[in-house]
Amino acid sequence: MKRISIATTTALAAVAAVVLALLTAPAANAASVTAAFTKVSDWGSGFEGKVTVTNGTTSSLSTWSVALDFPSGYTISSSWDATRSSSGQTHTFTPPSWAGPLAPGATVTFGFNGSPGNFPGLAACRLNGGSCTGGGGGTAPGAPTGLSGTATSSSVSLTWSAPSGATSYSVYRNGTKVGSPTGTSYTDSGLAANTTYSYQVSASNSAGEGPKSSTISVKTTTGGGEPSTRRAAPYLYMGWGDPPNPATVMNATGIKWFTMAFILSSGGCNPAWDGSRPLQGSADANAIAQIRAAGGDIVPSIGGWSGNKLGPNCSTPEALAGAYQQVINAYNLKAIDVDIENSDEFENEVVQDRILNALKIVKQNNPGIQTILTFGTSTTGPNFWGNRLIERSAALGANIDIYTLMPFDFGSSNIYNDTVGASQGLNNKLKATFGWTTAQAYAHQGISGMNGLSDQQEMTTTATWQNITNWAKSNGLGRLAFWSVNRDRGCAGGGVVSNCSGIAQPDWEFTRITAGF
Repeated sequence: MKRISIATTTALAAVAAVVLALLTAPAANAASVTAAFTKVSDWGSGFEGKVTVTNGTTSSLSTWSVALDFPSGYTISSSWDATRSSSGQTHTFTPPSWAGPLAPGATVTFGFNGSPGNFPGLAACRLNGGSCTGGGGGTAPGAPTGLSGTATSSSVSLTWSAPSGATSYSVYRNGTKVGSPTGTSYTDSGLAANTTYSYQVSASNSAGEGPKSSTISVKTTTGGGEPSTRRAAPYLYMGWGDPPNPATVMNATGIKWFTMAFILSSGGCNPAWDGSRPLQGSADANAIAQIRAAGGDIVPSIGGWSGNKLGPNCSTPEALAGAYQQVINAYNLKAIDVDIENSDEFENEVVQDRILNALKIVKQNNPGIQTILTFGTSTTGPNFWGNRLIERSAALGANIDIYTLMPFDFGSSNIYNDTVGASQGLNNKLKATFGWTTAQAYAHQGISGMNGLSDQQEMTTTATWQNITNWAKSNGLGRLAFWSVNRDRGCAGGGVVSNCSGIAQPDWEFTRITAGF
């Protein structure tokens, strides 16, 4: 047998080492850092979640970042054992300041509470910019191309071309992420009129998020066009005043829409009719089903003068928007009305801003929904708090569709004249605040009167209401309502009561007049 030289032996050993390294490399690379989400509990109006980060490598991990994309309408109310930042529907967690490196093989867990309940799971999860399942592999997509946008007074619609391998996208407005669409288009709503915004889009897949596209600038139009739908929708209250059968009223009057009162807090940031009747399986839900079966629809009224309201109970705009979203989801709504009244909401700067920011979120998460604010007035137009509400809605970019005055219980000696005077005062305020024309401002206005006798014994007869309806219609107002259908029954000399108007009138006459709006 021929003896092998030392040089040959060394060369063979080197080759063997390379082969061994190639064979063992995949096993070594398989170890990775992962993040796993678990829904710990869900109680219908909220849920608890936790995320476990595992360092499966052989080296200490100095830091980590977990980005969770939530489905539309869901938000986080509190979190623990991590530092959290939020942008739109994306919530990013990093180690708390007191945490040290994550040792090889070690795990760390953080948690959070969110709302509403029945959480379906995360829309996406990213760990250190890549997949939460670890392992890496593959290549993140390139930057989207061809980004372009068209604007209205309150929204920007974006389109782009997909890079190879993209499965989802991130939309950035002025550097902040505002959306996570899966397709190559996105509408950014709730924007201020006559304002320039910059946009970028990035694409992601299981390997992580790719680079952002080039930046475009889009300016919203001056706006103020008429809201898409003008509605006559008197108030119907299923918890008071001998509630009538809505189908009976519809058949007798031709009315198609009702404003359903009142969504309040059932404790904390949880919505319920009157704060006690559930969204489903209640007299209210049954009435809504009847109305829709007869070809109509409803707007829920959230708030009102009295009761335990959501505005003061929901601690953040995000939480309040989540409560509103529960109501929207329960009935697949086209519009919502917030009756912002009294010292706990209307005359409270913090709560005013919370409501406006919540409605802004609602508009962003529900394209096409109409948002309405209803509030008290003086005989000449909005008072200090009404003016503040309008000014702040503009400053915050809340994109409110209809500002509705309640021209009653305001010291009137002539309801028609004072209703017109108050509406003209609101028109002037909207023109000054938003730069609208007279017609544009009227299209964003509403009137919600009180039929018969008001609490202050102000008198609105059916003839007066007909004149108010004619004026509102001829000036192109966007909404007409009154308080309430329950009271739309005659009872001359009956006083101010819950189930009739206190005056002589045919039953449902105010509703019949309103249907002509």
